[in-house]
Amino acid sequence: MLRRTLLAAVAGLVAIAGSVQAQQYPARPVTMIIPFAAGGPTDVLGRVMAQRMSEILGQQVVVENVAGAGGMLGAQRVAQARPDGYQFVLGTVGTHAVNQTLYVKPLYDAATDFQPVALIAEVPLVLITKKDLPPNNLAEFITHVRANQAKMSFASAGNGSAVHLGCLLLNSVLGTNVEHIPYRGSAPALQDLTAGTVDFMCEIVSTALPQIQAGQVKPIATLTKGRSPVLPNLPTAHENGLPEFEAYTWNAFYLPKGTPADVVARLRQATIDAMATPAVRERLQGIGATLVGPERTTPEYLANFTRSEITKWAAPITASGVKVE
Repeated sequence: MLRRTLLAAVAGLVAIAGSVQAQQYPARPVTMIIPFAAGGPTDVLGRVMAQRMSEILGQQVVVENVAGAGGMLGAQRVAQARPDGYQFVLGTVGTHAVNQTLYVKPLYDAATDFQPVALIAEVPLVLITKKDLPPNNLAEFITHVRANQAKMSFASAGNGSAVHLGCLLLNSVLGTNVEHIPYRGSAPALQDLTAGTVDFMCEIVSTALPQIQAGQVKPIATLTKGRSPVLPNLPTAHENGLPEFEAYTWNAFYLPKGTPADVVARLRQATIDAMATPAVRERLQGIGATLVGPERTTPEYLANFTRSEITKWAAPITASGVKVE
């Protein structure tokens, strides 16, 4: 009886300590891991959110870029971190869906090794080419690539990135085998595209927009069902011969598995409040990001969404036969 009483008392003290910890969270700076290089589209979105979330939480949200293995190195660090809320990752379609099938040995299970917090935004990809490539629209591009695939190449921000996936799927749909040239981020890839070293990219619209506006690359099509608000005059793949084709990325926050529910709720609320801030909405919409509705910001929704995205992308990746060691 005494032993049971002592165990109950200890359990009660642990529960109280956990509750107090959650109420005080965050009591020190919090680290947002961005699993890609600085300056890319995920980095831009993350830093916009971090600045406002720092104000909301009353503690600085420190951004740390941990790139490598298609974003898996940074995500793995969070999966293995102490589940206290002080490290979380800004995940993408690559880190939490595509890489589960694309890589021979993923570094984690995206569906079970994290505590989902909230889905934030979706961002379309856009097909762009070097300026002197002959095609001026999607129909002409398809004809040109099928006839010249053996001597063409496409660039990406690295194996497993959303940019890689977009053109990988395009290759599969067109029945072509254009060479893939992976770079360490979008910036050097775009640099070679503008120089004419590679032929095309399926780039995230926020990153491609400055080069499009400057006339350094040629936009061919937006790779989603609807036109992008920042490129309203650019037709979509759906409008020009590829009605089922869609390529995009998304962003969401994940904590380590086992993070206390109160801490998850606090970080989620800070995320929602940041998303509702007019200046944040304007900044993110200005780079082509579409913020999701409130009904899509729950941990439960993100958990189901993550599993569905893993399944969704597994089929085309498997069909393409591409695997990354």
